[in-house]
Amino acid sequence: MSGGSSESSPLSGQNSLSSLSISKDNELSSESGCLSIVVLGASGDLAKKKTFPALFHLFQQGFLQSGEVHIFGYVRSNLSDDGLRERIRGYLKGASDEHLSQFLQLVKYVSGSYDRVEGFELLNKAISEYETSKNNDSGSYRRLFYLALPPSVYPSVCKMIRSYCMSPSSHTGWTRVIVEKPFGKDLNTAEELSAELGQLFQEEQLYRIDHYLGKELVQNLLVLRFANRLFLPLWNRDNIANVQIVFKEDFGTEGRGGYFDQYGIIRDIIQNHLLQVFCLVAMEKPVSLKPEHIRDEKVKVLQSVEPIKHEEVVIGQYDGYKDDPTVPDDSNTPTFASVVLRVHNERWEGVPFILKAGKALNSRKAEIRVQFKDAPGDIFRCKKQGRNEFVIRLQPSEAMYMKLTVKKPGLEMATEQSELDLSYGMRYNGVKIPEAYERLILDTIRGDQQHFVRRDELRAAWEIFTPLLHDIDGGKLRSVPYKPGTRGPQEADELSRRMGYVQTHGYVWVPPTLSKV
Repeated sequence: MSGGSSESSPLSGQNSLSSLSISKDNELSSESGCLSIVVLGASGDLAKKKTFPALFHLFQQGFLQSGEVHIFGYVRSNLSDDGLRERIRGYLKGASDEHLSQFLQLVKYVSGSYDRVEGFELLNKAISEYETSKNNDSGSYRRLFYLALPPSVYPSVCKMIRSYCMSPSSHTGWTRVIVEKPFGKDLNTAEELSAELGQLFQEEQLYRIDHYLGKELVQNLLVLRFANRLFLPLWNRDNIANVQIVFKEDFGTEGRGGYFDQYGIIRDIIQNHLLQVFCLVAMEKPVSLKPEHIRDEKVKVLQSVEPIKHEEVVIGQYDGYKDDPTVPDDSNTPTFASVVLRVHNERWEGVPFILKAGKALNSRKAEIRVQFKDAPGDIFRCKKQGRNEFVIRLQPSEAMYMKLTVKKPGLEMATEQSELDLSYGMRYNGVKIPEAYERLILDTIRGDQQHFVRRDELRAAWEIFTPLLHDIDGGKLRSVPYKPGTRGPQEADELSRRMGYVQTHGYVWVPPTLSKV
């Protein structure tokens, strides 16, 4: 079993997708030789809407070369190569027919079950035939398996990969496996899954993907915090009153109620996506940009989180959620949650982190909102207008802006709230912001685990939320109803006020556009 990676000539492609330094990219593993990418569950929604488009965009930008890579779609249904290509063709946008055809010729179909030997022997035969058909001077055979599958089949699929599809030990190279969330439903199930996968693969071969870590503005957090002198003295309990990390959707479960009801908004969004963002906001400066140094600091901050108090949690369920026939009539599953995390360390003692997520709300957005304390000695009597806030808009309309109190133009000494604004659509007009899956798949090929979840980090995350989730599942906390198209339960706004959050009234941030200039 080959878990390491050989180093030779750099991977092709002129445009770096990394938001970190060029020197860091140069430190990453880069190889040449045969690269086989296997998408298991290739006809599913995740593969069609995210995985194949990400591979196509990497191909467009030169990071995947037709002479080095082949893509295998493994599906249970009976298809042909052309049948699979036609299924994914409509999801590949922004290219000429010629370029699209070049990419699709790299895609080959393999049929097989997820728990039977015959299919994986056939898959291994197809990969091996491709590898031996190439005049591979480096002798490096690289195999990447992307599990676009339900977590319930991870153990059986990984056993088959381990037994029948590993990169040959007679050659240099590696075998790596990408697994999608959810990684369990609580601490015990997550540890059970980790133990099963850990018996089959080394930790450096497993890539637990959380696509939020691939978002451009999330990747920018380390640069913002640790490359700018401006923030270093401000980023602590002396200056920051509270931090909100918010995820809002303006639609409900839309026919996925039965699936969603097994997990709820905390498992689906807060325990993974928002908690990953929380780590990057709250962690200490790592020793270096090496993946293990960054992940060490993330684990430390998770281990510093105090147990969640019931009085600092609000869960809700929108009216109409249980109209879905696949949702039980007595469901207590939250479609909205606001949870306060408190970090017991020198930097953050006393600062509430409010993680909030919900469906069927009044808008669609994801953002980080760092609210600073009031300026002492308010000689302008402007405290009621609102506090300074540093806002990082993750999606849509990616931006960073600082809310400030400024003098209103005119002869009077009047103040108002305005902003210093870095909107990506303006500042980087014409620059393509990569999709999260592009960055993460490229990181996997390069062997960079910085933006993936390590096993001890996963355990620490579940230790925080498992007691609360068990209390919700057991009915000790009840979801309060809220109307679709609103901000969510009024109790959540009251919780934010109790945590010291001061809402700004009369100010609305409007994303600037080129047409306004």
